[in-house]
Amino acid sequence: MIIDHLFWIVPIASVIALAFAYHFFRQMMREDEGTDLMKKIAQHVRTGAMSYLKQQYKVVVIVFIVLMLLFVFLAFGLGVQNKWTPFAFLTGGFFSGLAGFFGMKTATYASARTANAAKNSLNHGLRVAFRSGAVMGLVVVGLAVLDISLWYLILNYFIDEPDSSHKLIIITTTMLTFGMGASTQALFARVGGGIYTKAADVGADLVGKVEAGIPEDDPRNPATIADNVGDNVGDVAGMGADLYESYAGSILATAALGASAFVATGVEMQYKAILAPMLIAAVGIVLSILGIYIVRTKEGATMRDLLRSLGMGVNVSSALIAILTFVILYSLGLENWIGISSSVVAGLLAGIIIGQSTEYFTSHSFNPTRKISESAQTGPATVIISGVGLGMVSTAIPVITIAIAILIAFLSAINFDVKHMLDAQNIQFGLYGIGIAAVGMLSTLGITLATDAYGPIADNAGGNAEMSHLGPEVRKRTDALDALGNTTAATGKGFAIGSAALTALALLASYIEEIKIGLIRIGENVITLANGDTIETAKATIVDFMNYYQVNLMNPVVLVGVFIGAMMAFLFSGLTMNAVGRAAQKMVEEVRRQFREIKGIMEGEAEPDYARCVAISTRGAQIEMVLPSLLAIIIPIVTGLILGVAGVLGLLAGGLAAGFVLAIFMANSGGAWDNAKKYIEEGNFGGKGSNNHKAAVVGDTVGDPFKDTSGPSLNILIKLMSMVSIVMAGLTAAFSLL
Repeated sequence: MIIDHLFWIVPIASVIALAFAYHFFRQMMREDEGTDLMKKIAQHVRTGAMSYLKQQYKVVVIVFIVLMLLFVFLAFGLGVQNKWTPFAFLTGGFFSGLAGFFGMKTATYASARTANAAKNSLNHGLRVAFRSGAVMGLVVVGLAVLDISLWYLILNYFIDEPDSSHKLIIITTTMLTFGMGASTQALFARVGGGIYTKAADVGADLVGKVEAGIPEDDPRNPATIADNVGDNVGDVAGMGADLYESYAGSILATAALGASAFVATGVEMQYKAILAPMLIAAVGIVLSILGIYIVRTKEGATMRDLLRSLGMGVNVSSALIAILTFVILYSLGLENWIGISSSVVAGLLAGIIIGQSTEYFTSHSFNPTRKISESAQTGPATVIISGVGLGMVSTAIPVITIAIAILIAFLSAINFDVKHMLDAQNIQFGLYGIGIAAVGMLSTLGITLATDAYGPIADNAGGNAEMSHLGPEVRKRTDALDALGNTTAATGKGFAIGSAALTALALLASYIEEIKIGLIRIGENVITLANGDTIETAKATIVDFMNYYQVNLMNPVVLVGVFIGAMMAFLFSGLTMNAVGRAAQKMVEEVRRQFREIKGIMEGEAEPDYARCVAISTRGAQIEMVLPSLLAIIIPIVTGLILGVAGVLGLLAGGLAAGFVLAIFMANSGGAWDNAKKYIEEGNFGGKGSNNHKAAVVGDTVGDPFKDTSGPSLNILIKLMSMVSIVMAGLTAAFSLL
């Protein structure tokens, strides 16, 4: 297969992303870190974060070694898996972890510098925090696109297949397997980091704010350093790994769908369909960098002004990629380029609408969150009830938006041929449209992730300002940046969950293609349908396989799979919530002990034992993250071996539907509770230290694991179950009981 000259735009874009990431990092490092005390606090956080990450990677390495040995056995022993799978799996995990590491390292150096910059002006603080967050965004997209382009070149060179069309299918389905590595690493990072940060946060808030009545991030609170460490390991490293696998997964799934959907149109068109999502991602990188330079604000800016500043960068990037998509696909000469470009725009618009919806329900600039603040006047119970109700109501807009986006993306890709939309060829084209819509939604991830990673940097800056006694004016600026970060983080989570839904749908179709390859690999070259018709496996369509495996709602195996998938979303959330609860209990007990036993803490005459609290969060996260993460890997394998292909498809559909809605609910409830507390802290409804404030803090502690542990982990769960199913497709095809 000849590599088209347009292909080289993809690795070049990845190098540009990494070069600008390094530039922004160096730019941040040239900023003054402030006083000796500010440097000392930042070093405490940096040391704790790096220590935790090392411990996490030790656990992850063990899991990866075990899984790799399993894949080696399946590939070289049983012969039911592609021989490149073990190596692709490792690189996916490695690059995902590397992206999280670079992002977190930047964040831990940026917090004190942001606080010091805020002494000069709000705009200076915003610029330092945002461009430091941009390092995370650009590293994620740069490494993902680099990994994808390198694997394409490697497989194109080494795979020896006389049929070029079949070769492209093998290349793209093999590349999908490194998505499992990325998803596995992301789940451990998200779950472990989420447990760490929320155990510390809950302990710090309940004992510090509610019981002791001291401000947030007060240096007298023993858990405050662990809380700041947690912001970095959970909301930076975890989020980075999370969106790395979303981004890579959407590109890989779409490329695989393109290879199979366009197989009948010739190898050249097939190649163009594979290249299209890569080029859109590459151009999106350049436009993200442009958007980053647009973000700025003025002194005295309101929350709406700050949101508008960030929104300007994101919206300009999104508008330009929408326009340029038509140019890209026209230049490629892709069949039905107008329709497929429209699918991309549908994904982009869906992402923007979900983001705006999340902002409305979680920002204290709007009534829903202010209503939660108002409910604090009648105690913590009504705060919790209001937050749960808001989260449930807030699911409507994202779900309807995704549903409409799916329909538009599907129909656009088949030229709105509604009469024949379920024909075999149209289904494949339509699914490709859904996949490329996910690529469109994530095309400007470089800047959208920057707005997310900015949040914990601003949060840590506020903590550093408080502990360093920088004065009320600086604290006011860092609080404004922190409140903005809460909203952008919630928006980022909504965005990640929305893209997960579209990507998971594309992965469902990719699973069928992997089953086809698995059947051929074990020698089943002909399949017999229920009506007695026989079809060559290599020529069978998705519709044929649906009929062959009887994937319909009347099949009890499918229904059982749906129920198990829906259960997994709730079981996983329950396990991670309980994990946070257990770790938080230990943190609460430790903070109370130190307040009781270390004389002079409350008077500021003795320094708390910060290291002890960091150790409790670290140990709790390491222990508690293993079971939920392993279940996400084991359940799809067991389901495949017992229930077969039909059961797995039911599992993935049930997990997608329940997981998507539950994740939106948890993310928005948590974000609203957090900002309701912030609204009271700004002086409304009694302000800091009032009974209303204490009630809002209780709501926030309930919301912490909602928005930062269980909720964001669900979108990884959805895709990891899909990825595991795809990687294990050969095993399912060969050995399933039903």
